[in-house]
Amino acid sequence: MPNAIAIAAPKAGALSAVAPLIAPERAQDARLVEGLIDRAFGPGRFAKTAERLREGRVPDLTLSFVAWSGGEAVGCVRQWPILIGDAPAMLLGPIAVEEDRRHEGLGASLIQRACDAAREAGCGAILLVGDEPLFGPFGFTAAAARRVVLPGPVDPRRVLALSLGRVPASDLSGPVRAIAA
Repeated sequence: MPNAIAIAAPKAGALSAVAPLIAPERAQDARLVEGLIDRAFGPGRFAKTAERLREGRVPDLTLSFVAWSGGEAVGCVRQWPILIGDAPAMLLGPIAVEEDRRHEGLGASLIQRACDAAREAGCGAILLVGDEPLFGPFGFTAAAARRVVLPGPVDPRRVLALSLGRVPASDLSGPVRAIAA
């Protein structure tokens, strides 16, 4: 993945003097956020299966966040309403952090904030396509998503889910479909 984000623990001495402010994404932030995602992932992101669930739609802005530092967007995470079979859930991603701000723990902070917001909003589960070693510390597992079917080719080991209690992991089964925010 070109310019993949890092969500690992901060490196010693890498923290900025002032932590970025994480706030809900606003409609007027869309262009800045899209630019940030383009810089992080490049044009190859449009070929990914998860993009089929996002294209032509807007994310749920109440569950999507932007990290701001000095008036600049330096990180973001988006969530999109989906159905897994008949169970409502959220699709998490993309997550992007400016290259010079990686290794500060900002990606981890954004992911945690998004998961907390989804839980507080009463969402049943969160689905993503990513690496279990990176997302496992947040509770995401491939086992929880083993019966989930995405609308295109994807390595099943990278399809991860997190049950938020309202939808047991055992109920996460079936095709994933986009729904309106």
